[in-house]
Parts: sequence; structure tokens; C-alpha cells
Amino acid sequence: MGSGGDHHGEDSTPEVPHLTLPPSRVYLSSESAPLVPHSFPSRRSSRSIVYFHQHYHIYGILSRVMIKPGMRLRPGPGRSLIGGRPTHQTLLETPRPIIFMSEWNRRNDKREATRTTTPPLIRSRNVRQGSGRMMGPHQRQGPGILGSSPLVPRPVNFLNPAKRVMVNSDRFYSSHVTVILYAHDSRSISRTGRGGKAAFQHRQQLSHARRIVVKLGSAVVTRQDGCGLALGRLASIVEQCAELQNEGHELLMVTSGAVAFGAQKMAQELIMSLSMRQTLSGRESLRGEEVRSMLAPRASAAVGQSGLMSLYEAMFAQYGVKVAQILITKPDFYNSETRQNLNSTINELIALNILPIINTNDAVTPPPQVDEEVSKKLDIRDNDTLAARLAVEVDTDILILMTDVDGIYNKPPKSEGARLMDTFVPDMIEDVEFGEKSSVGTGGMDSKVKAASWALERGTSVVICNGLGQGVIKGIMQGRKIGTFFTNNNDSGLEVEVLAKNARQGSRVLQKLSPTERADAILTLANLLQSRQPDLLVANQQDLEEAAKTGLSTAMTSRLRLTPAKLNSLSDGLRQIAMDSKTILGRTLTKTLIAENVELRKITVPIGVLLVIFESRPDCLPQVAALAMATGNGLLLKGGKEAYYSNHALMELVKESLTTVGAPGAISLVTKRDDISDLLQLEGDIDLVIPRGSSDLVRTIQEQSRSIPVLGHAEGICHVYIDKNADLEKAVKIVVDAKCDYPSACNAMETLLIHREIFENSRIFTSVCQALQREGVAIQAGPRLASLLTFGPPTAKTFKVEFSDLECIIEVVDGLDDAIDHIHQHGSSHTDVIVTEDPQAAEHFLGAVDSACVFHNVSSRFADGYRLGLGAEVGISTARIHARGPVGMEGLLTTKWVVKGDCAVASEFSRGKRLFLHHKLPLEDVAVVDGHSSCDEEVSFSQ
Repeated sequence: MGSGGDHHGEDSTPEVPHLTLPPSRVYLSSESAPLVPHSFPSRRSSRSIVYFHQHYHIYGILSRVMIKPGMRLRPGPGRSLIGGRPTHQTLLETPRPIIFMSEWNRRNDKREATRTTTPPLIRSRNVRQGSGRMMGPHQRQGPGILGSSPLVPRPVNFLNPAKRVMVNSDRFYSSHVTVILYAHDSRSISRTGRGGKAAFQHRQQLSHARRIVVKLGSAVVTRQDGCGLALGRLASIVEQCAELQNEGHELLMVTSGAVAFGAQKMAQELIMSLSMRQTLSGRESLRGEEVRSMLAPRASAAVGQSGLMSLYEAMFAQYGVKVAQILITKPDFYNSETRQNLNSTINELIALNILPIINTNDAVTPPPQVDEEVSKKLDIRDNDTLAARLAVEVDTDILILMTDVDGIYNKPPKSEGARLMDTFVPDMIEDVEFGEKSSVGTGGMDSKVKAASWALERGTSVVICNGLGQGVIKGIMQGRKIGTFFTNNNDSGLEVEVLAKNARQGSRVLQKLSPTERADAILTLANLLQSRQPDLLVANQQDLEEAAKTGLSTAMTSRLRLTPAKLNSLSDGLRQIAMDSKTILGRTLTKTLIAENVELRKITVPIGVLLVIFESRPDCLPQVAALAMATGNGLLLKGGKEAYYSNHALMELVKESLTTVGAPGAISLVTKRDDISDLLQLEGDIDLVIPRGSSDLVRTIQEQSRSIPVLGHAEGICHVYIDKNADLEKAVKIVVDAKCDYPSACNAMETLLIHREIFENSRIFTSVCQALQREGVAIQAGPRLASLLTFGPPTAKTFKVEFSDLECIIEVVDGLDDAIDHIHQHGSSHTDVIVTEDPQAAEHFLGAVDSACVFHNVSSRFADGYRLGLGAEVGISTARIHARGPVGMEGLLTTKWVVKGDCAVASEFSRGKRLFLHHKLPLEDVAVVDGHSSCDEEVSFSQ
């Protein structure tokens, strides 16, 4: 790095320390004091001043950071020194410092500027950094605080001052020298020509966009009748844009609506002028369509422009944002001088934190149908092409085209089979069939796609979305799947919708297999888990190392860890699933003879396509995969990022086992960067969602899934109740196991309820507490227990808590019914246990407690599919419909009614020609052989 600047003939260069400043902070320095936070007026204040001092004690302002001359500044991670806003790429530091020099005669306020020499560092290209604009090959205007100060890179031994410094229209000059480090990122270098700048590749990167152009289509801002504006919708859009502007983004708006706004005014005059004629003719009042046909759009635009701008100004003023109007026409982009002036004006407005509102001058713009392509560039035919040309011209990060449809469809939205394309690659253009354009706009969807592809080709990201929804702009900037995102990234993996359709088809393949073939696929997976164990442990170790770096919690790390014992146990569970699967699918549950030669059977069938979302437990992936194979379900798996390497290694084994039976697409691991909320919108492709993980994950899924059923539990608040007739040794053993065997499990004990007589028997109570304390369990006291103890543990704030750690609550209850009431009030209907030697008390507890699992003298840890003989579980459900408790193969099945007959028609029964029998038939002869009941041909249809 370069050294500090010289001072008018002084040969020595002072030693300059390197200094890293956190972004968005203000610092003040002096020779005698270190850098400390210092208050300074906001960029948006009416007057900001750069203070100069004598003898090198010069304080400049750079991105709200006060610097001392000769001090080298380094930006924080992902930050720019100039502009102070986040960038999405790592900053690069130039090899030389930049010397910022200005001259000021304070006594008589003479504004003089000396000539500058040609800077050697950026001779061949314009460099734009932060919010500043390009002023020429070797000059740069800073943002906001530094107004239009050119920053000229020079060797450190140059002392020639640069030009003027303008701070919010106040000019100051100084002969002193300040050395700063100039940094830029790769996206901030202004280039022209095709492919000069890379656009964002993924939606998640859009949150890093700095400069945003929002184009409001006519269908978005106007009412349905075309006369007047949709004020409520427009107010929502203004609010979002204002919030982004106040958060530090640079907003530009390209708006339609002038014609509609003017048409509303002119329609009143037109109706008044025609009122006498209408009265005499006896016709009904003119309809909106007739009024619009009589109004000249250019005249309407001329009338509406001033009113539209006044409306925007009033609305943005409510959020402290100033706006400016820019009217442009097609020739403005074809003349290099006017185009440069336009660029300069827009950047000047942005530097002053003024939001530019741009529109075509429709009062003089020729009709779009007579336009012809006069250049290889995108011709301006409507506001879509205008927005695209403008976005590229001012180096915009993202262009949002708002219309009245949800995005790009593969065919007109109202056509049968139309599908919304959430991601669009320009190569897909041949697969898209466009419909008609909006009745109130000048451009159609084909125009939007052409404009978006042109902008994308030149480095500007584009999203086409429905502007009629709420919070659309903020949602796009947060990376949510809204509208159609244009990208050049062809290698983004299969769409989630495609994976779901593959899973549906794979499910049908699995159903056609014989039970033996499905079982063999599961056995193949079980064998692979043991033979590939070293590879799995290596992949898991990578995840554990990443978890250590990110500070993953102890409970989550415990779930993440794979061991040889875990893999062996997992393999054994899969073999049990394979054994049990041979009689599970296509099994006849009931059989009824409806009438002579009419038989009804109720048989088990797969649910369809499952979406299982899990966090840090990679061992659940092969478990759930085996259950899906056994039941013939298609499966989508969405694992947590903390188990990335483990999940991919396990998924390779699953794919390998499915390939042996010709169904590799039946199960897929979702790896695309989609939010869980996006997956939950696939109600037509996914039949059941099963979240496995923390209570926060399950609760989030339950809240976000509005159309797809969710099978799971939000909390695992499990109780153990020690009755007055409990055996001490059994009680201690069960309580310790329920809490300490696996504290982070959902079936671990969270609250221990003790009968009052047990508490009064200090020997039993003390034994239980000491046993827990020896295992390192932190105890909290319930309100009753706290009132009975003089010096007890801390009082629990609430009973509705899942600790997932070595911690629990102990509370005293008056008796069995009191314990049941406590469980119903504070429990989660997961698993509850009674420890007693009284069989009557046990039966009362088991019958009265409304939980998925209720145990007598059994640890709550037995609420597990493997321990209950289910082979494995896909989760534990506390719901009261479909499946409850540990969900194994039975919980992944539904039923189908099959009726066989010989020309049975309802009319014969209604006229009394035939009679219903409804006889229940025995199931002893019913066996599942190769997926079909063997009794089909053995049924006697005689009465």
C-alpha cells in the first residue's frame, strides 16, 4: 500500500497505521486520541459540513466516517468505503492510495481550482464506486456527503490540489492533503457492451442489490375502468419503495398512469359537453369504454402528468422522501449527449437522496405501432423497454417489472395446462406462448420478456411480478419466490416442481413392484449403510467440523453426529422394515358383500408424495426413505444445511438402491436454494408435509402450510407422574432415563410431577432429586414446590417449555386427578407417564390422559418407532386425525374402496328389483401376494 502524503516541501513521510473501521459508524480522530465513535449529521440532513483544520489535522468525511489525513482505511467485510452500503462481492483494494486534495481560501471565500494532471491508475476506464457517478475518464463524484468531489488517484509525492469540494451545495477548498485508500468491487466497474457485468445468479443474492428500478405497469396503477388511479394499491407500492430508500437502497421508479389520470379529468369535461346531446337523444350515460375511445391518449397524458407527479410527491413526503420527475422520449437514448446528461442528472439526484420518477413523454411520443427497430439496441416502444434501457444505462442491480399477472407462464395464464415459471433462462423463449396484452397498457408479456432478456444480457437482474399483491417489492428483495426471476444460470438443478412430479411417477413405479422387490430395495440400502460406513463417517466429519466453526449448539451437534453404532442400529431398523413391508401395501382391511355379485373391499394404498423436512439428524434420511419404499410413496427430502455432506452421501446410497428396481426418481433430496415457504406452495404436487426437528421448525411449518396437511408435533412437553403408591427404585430409574438418556429428544421428560405424599416422604423426594443432580440436570421448581421449600431451586417461569437439554421442572400435585389436569393444561399431548404400583390408578391415568402416547411404569423414551417395533418412524404426531403417536408404515398409508360386480346399477336397487345385503365377510382367507389379495377369486357371490 502507498504511504501518506507529503506536506509542502517536507521530505519525511509519517508512519501511518492500518486501520479497519466497522461499516456505518462515525469516527473522530486526533493526534492525541484514538478513533472513537462520534456523532455526525445524517446524509439526509439539510446541511453537512466537511471541517478542515490547520497543520495536517484535517478531518474529511467519507461514508459517515471521519478520517485523519495520512490514515489508511480498510472497509469492513462486504462494505464499500464510499457509500457505506453492502456489496455482494468481496471488495478489492487498489495498489496505490488516492490523494484527495482541494483548495479553500477561507478569508474571502474565493472559489478557485487548480488544474490536475492525468491520473495514472484508471486511465483506460471509468470507475464508479458507491453512489457516485462518472464525471469523465479520470474523475468521480462522491455520494451525498461529498457531493461532487472528484477523487483523483495519484502517486503519494504529488501535491497538486484537485478541484472543488461541494457538500450539499456548499463549496469548500483546502490546500491540505488527505490520503485515503480507494477500494472498489468487481460489479462497480462501469463497462459497456454485451456481457460486461454479471447479473445475480440466484434470488437470495437480490438482498444485496444497491440500485433498484421499479417499473409500474398501467394495469398496476390504474383502475379497472381505465379512468383514474388505484390509490390503495399505489400507496402500498410507495410505502415499500420509501422503506427501501430509507434503508439505504437507491430507488428509481418508471411509472405509467399519466394517461389514466388525465383521462379521468378529461372524461368529466367530455361528459359535460355531451350531456345536452345525450339528454335529447334519450341514450343511457356513456360507459367507461366509450369515454376512453373519445379521449386522445396524448392529450390525456399532457393533462395527467402534473397531477400524477403531485400525487407521488405528496405520498412520498409522508415518509420523508423527496422525488423528482424526469420525462424522456425515444430520441433521448439515441443521442450520446442527451444520454450522458440523463445519466448525470439521475446520479446527481440519487447522490442527494432524491428518488427519480421517470416516464415517457406520452404527449409527444409516437404511437408504438409505427415504431421500427432502428438500431441493434432495444427500441423504446413502451415503458417496459424504457425501464430496461434506463436500468442498463444507470448500471442498475435489479429491475422489477410489475404487471397484473404473477409472472411468465409457459402459455397464456387462462389456458389449460398453463404453468408459472418462477425462473426464466433466455433459452426458454421458444417454449413460451404469449397471449394478449393488457387493455390499458401499451406493451404485452412478450415485450416484457424481450426487455428483461436484453437487460439481463447486459448485467441487470430482472424480476417480472404481479404488482396487485401486498409486499411484493420487499418480498423480492428478501429473496422470496415471487414472480419470474431472470437468470443466465442454466446449471441450477431441477426445479422443485419437476422433482415432485418425478416423485409422483416414481411412486407409481413402486406400487407396481411386488412386495419382495420393494423389500429387496430396502435390504440393499441396509447393506450399503454398513459397507459404505467409512465414507459416511468421513462426510459426517466434514459437517461436524463446519458445525464447530459456526458454533452449533451441543444439542444440535449431538443430533448431527453419526457413529458406527448409530449406523448399525439404523441398518437393523431398515431390515425390520423390509420384513414387515411384505404385508403392508394393498392389504384388505374390510370386506363386505353389498349385494349378490357385488363385493366391497377397503384396501391400503400410498398417500402419494411426501415432503419431509428435517434439521440436523442425517440418520432420519435413510429411515424415511425406507418407509417411503415400503409404502410406495414418492418422497422429497429437505435437509438442514448443517448436515449437507452427510445428507448427500446418504442420498447416493438411496438412489443406488432405488436404481436396482427402476425407480430412481421416486425419492429426491431438494438442494436448490428455495425457502421452505416456497416448497409449501406445491399443494398440487405434495400430499403431506412431515417436519422433523425442533419445536420452532415444526411450528413454522404448521403456520406456513395453508393448503398441504402437516403431520407432526410442535412441542414435546412430556410428563412423568410419580404416584403415592410408586416404587422408589422404579421411579428413580424411570425418571433418570426419561430425562438423561437423550435430553434433546422430543420424547424426553420436561416436567416431573410428584404426589404430595411423596414430597412429604423426604426420603423418596430426596432420592429422585439427587439422582437427577448426579446426572447434571438443572432443576427448576414449580410454584407449589417453591412455596413449600425455604431454600429451593429457581422458580420456573412457565411449564410450556421444551428444554432439549439437561434441565427439567419439578412440581407437586395433590393427587392423580390433579396430575391429569396439569398435563391437560400444560402438556403438548405427546407422551406422558405414570409410575405406580396401583393398577386402578394406572388404568384411570391411561384412560383419562389425552396424549398420543400414555405409559405405565415405562420411560417416555419408548415413544419411538424402533422401540415400539415399527422398524423406524417418520415422526411423532400429536394430531387427532389420520395418524397419532410414532408414525411408521401404517401412518404413511391411506385407503381405497374397491367394488367389484357384474353389471350392478343403482336404478335396479331403487326400484326394488335387487336388494342390498351388506354382509361382513371374513378376512382369514385374505393375504397379500405380489400386491394383490389372494381371495379375489375365492369369494362366493351367493347369498
